[in-house]
Amino acid sequence: MSGAGWPARYEVRVDGVLDGRWSEWFGGLRLSRDGEQTVLSGALPDQSALHGVLNAIGDLGHTAISVCRLPPEEPAAPA
Repeated sequence: MSGAGWPARYEVRVDGVLDGRWSEWFGGLRLSRDGEQTVLSGALPDQSALHGVLNAIGDLGHTAISVCRLPPEEPAAPA
């Protein structure tokens, strides 16, 4: 499903640590570490892609702790 509000930016917190090499596995989302959690963040084209990320987390044996839709990025101000 696409339409109003897509693409959308998300932050997904995962129990456990994944390094940056998994970024491609998660559709190019940025991976960062926060203690013993991994934070995946970035834009997803539609709800199906979000479900794909959540399924990939489960396929790796990890647990999604939280999913948060982020506000749209503000366009950069001209320099």
